[in-house]
Amino acid sequence: MNLMEVLSENIEEYLETLYKLSQEKEPVSTSSISRELKIAPASVTQMLQRLAKMGLVDYSPYKGVKLTMKGYRMAEKVIRKHRLLERFLYDILNLKQDKIHQQACEMEHALSDDAERALCQLLKQPSYCPDKNPIPPCDFKFETCNECVERKDEDLKEIGSRDENLLSLPQLEEMEKGTVSFIRGDYKFVEKMGITIGSFIKVLKKGYPIKSIEIEVNGSKIVLRKDIADNIFIITGENPGLGSS
Repeated sequence: MNLMEVLSENIEEYLETLYKLSQEKEPVSTSSISRELKIAPASVTQMLQRLAKMGLVDYSPYKGVKLTMKGYRMAEKVIRKHRLLERFLYDILNLKQDKIHQQACEMEHALSDDAERALCQLLKQPSYCPDKNPIPPCDFKFETCNECVERKDEDLKEIGSRDENLLSLPQLEEMEKGTVSFIRGDYKFVEKMGITIGSFIKVLKKGYPIKSIEIEVNGSKIVLRKDIADNIFIITGENPGLGSS
């Protein structure tokens, strides 16, 4: 049984909230979590202490909280399911955009890994939710979406999960380096630019807001549009801004 199978909906909601708030500022304060979830600060503190014992967060009273590597992975998986469901509700069921968030919140906790995989394939491996937020990559041991499709009859338990957390290229800082581990969507298009699984990449320059990224790969400098860079995922050794566990 994997960790996602034993997490309660309440814990998943906390991890999801921490993930979103940490995109803006880290460490995340207890008060900001309290405001976001509309829960008393004392109750938030109790849950953070529980999450710390589970190894999902690094928590220090009065200093705030950070997701650990394990906590980040769990949070990202919940976010992925939520945004895939939003895409499904909007694109396939044609629900209005102002209706899909709450509906996805109610469905995400019950979505199995097999259903997540099938949903992603049905939607043609989308990169963004209807609100234009990036959909995190799956955590299954695939190098490309094409490989996932080709191995559709294999059980996910046999395929297994990645040992590392991945970052999309835009999440890397300037001068940060890493190795390409997963390419979403049209990997052949990316390969034509000289970027393949195992390529070592260094981010040279990115603007704010990010519209393009200049990278160095195999001794060549390349400028990528953000929508392409969002689909190239990197292993850096340790995700920035995360706790140690």
